[in-house]
Amino acid sequence: MRGIRASYRGDMTLASPPDSPASPAPPIVPPTPSAPPAPPTAAAPAAPGAPAAGPRIASPGRLAGAIAQLAFIGVVGPVALGMLAVLLTVGVGLIPLLGIGILFLVAFIYALFAIGWLEGARVDGLYGFGLPPRRPRTSPKPGFGGLMHTLWLQAIDPNAWRGIAHLAISTILGVLTLTLFSVLASSIALLFAPLYARTGSLSVAGTDLSVPAAWAVIVGLLLALVSAATLIGVGLLHGVLAKAIMVPSREAQLAEQARTSSAQRAGAVRAADVERTRIERDLHDGVQPRLVSVGMTLGLAQQKIDDDPAAAKELIAEAHTSTKAAITELRQLARGIHASVLDDRGLDAALSALASRSHVPVDLDVRLAGRCSRDAEAAVYFAIAESLTNSAKHARAGRTRVVVRLRDGATLWARVEDDGIGGARFVPGGGLDGIANRIAAAGGQVRLDSPAGGPTSLEVSVPCAS
Repeated sequence: MRGIRASYRGDMTLASPPDSPASPAPPIVPPTPSAPPAPPTAAAPAAPGAPAAGPRIASPGRLAGAIAQLAFIGVVGPVALGMLAVLLTVGVGLIPLLGIGILFLVAFIYALFAIGWLEGARVDGLYGFGLPPRRPRTSPKPGFGGLMHTLWLQAIDPNAWRGIAHLAISTILGVLTLTLFSVLASSIALLFAPLYARTGSLSVAGTDLSVPAAWAVIVGLLLALVSAATLIGVGLLHGVLAKAIMVPSREAQLAEQARTSSAQRAGAVRAADVERTRIERDLHDGVQPRLVSVGMTLGLAQQKIDDDPAAAKELIAEAHTSTKAAITELRQLARGIHASVLDDRGLDAALSALASRSHVPVDLDVRLAGRCSRDAEAAVYFAIAESLTNSAKHARAGRTRVVVRLRDGATLWARVEDDGIGGARFVPGGGLDGIANRIAAAGGQVRLDSPAGGPTSLEVSVPCAS
């Protein structure tokens, strides 16, 4: 595992004329909307005309695992569902009492997610349906309103409610499984009744049956067969219901895929428009006037070269200085269009170079086990570069901290924090809007928290294979 943790000062910037840009332009790698991730399916698609070959829920190993898990859920399921009911009831009941019930409702919402996540992981681990990883839903809105929106999104998360519904059904099947185990154990005991009871009657655990000792062996054999067959049927029913409840339908998968693809395409188009506008502005306001000035200065030098060689020499020196400044601006603009170090040495080295050029001191903490796709790294690099620019130009920050991690081996996550004045907002056509568009084009998410007075934190997460 490679790790980089360093601190950079802004006084390492290259010398440039006073009117040169205050910070390097962020990289512009034209986002190519990648194909959206394949929706989770129960199995790989079969050839046309052939039946789909999904996970075998009736295999002996999965069947035995399902029965064992149902027996466990028959014990803990009522406790979990009862806890949810208590949190919801107490929360609603105590809301009039100084709003104390809100704390219980927040606990209910996150207990809902936790139980739904555990149920999804249990089902996917047992049957291998390939369910997508479940993460808490978050709002991109900042401040208290964003917190309330996050709680609302989490409360209406369909994945969590599907997990709760499946847990409730599994609890019923679990209680039935425990009863069937009791009947099976009593049935086996009846088979050996002649060894300990020759007269009288014997009872069957879990039922109100009373069996005469003379019929104990026959009844025990029948009950053992029936209870064992019923246990197998309950295990099969659990697999069928798990697939029906926990695995999204093909229509839902296609709808989500289409929605994701449309959002990525729209984000890519908006990001390209914003970057094209920025490049045009930088060329029109920076390089173009400077080159015009160089041309005019050289023209004046040409007129004076015979009559006043000293003045012509000064003008040529001035043109030479302006030309070097124009080259510096073009180099920064080119670096913004494409950061070659990102392709050559990876995100950690590119961020180190970026931090060394920042006018605000940067604490950089990058821990990556490997490389992600070019689009994912470029999107995160762009977000961090633009955030550092905002910290220097608008936030009046004294220090910035950048943290980059690879989460779950599949998500590239970054967080940029500064101690500036805060109050950052998403404005159409602005820098933060460009970040949101670029991250959306890569299939990722953005979260901004910037209360008035600071501090400001920006979190981005992008699929590593986007």
